[in-house]
Amino acid sequence: QVQLVESGGGLVQAGGSLRLSCVISGNIFSISVYGWYRQAPGKQRELVASITRGGFTTTAGAVKGRFTISRDNAKNTVYLQMNSLKPEDTAVYYCAAGPAFVKEYGLDYWGKGTLVTVSL
Repeated sequence: QVQLVESGGGLVQAGGSLRLSCVISGNIFSISVYGWYRQAPGKQRELVASITRGGFTTTAGAVKGRFTISRDNAKNTVYLQMNSLKPEDTAVYYCAAGPAFVKEYGLDYWGKGTLVTVSL
């Protein structure tokens, strides 16, 4: 089993920054992909960014140039640096991990989420 715990969410004004952290524990040797998802009220969950064990990253178009995913292997932690935040970035952000992406649901393991609220 793998456990993920997110932190770093909160209330920020538009244009501000936040850094989300996700500490991963358990059978991490089974993990090859890490991702940050978000779900805004009334909307479907969407993949924001991902990073592989080898360091390959992807970023969704809506946040490209503003959000950066990174990983600290020594700390078993994945980060999401969010800059130039907009009100439309308001959502619950989830950290996820797994051996690979699965079309039906994404990744195997999920954190409980952390709320990010961006005010005008």
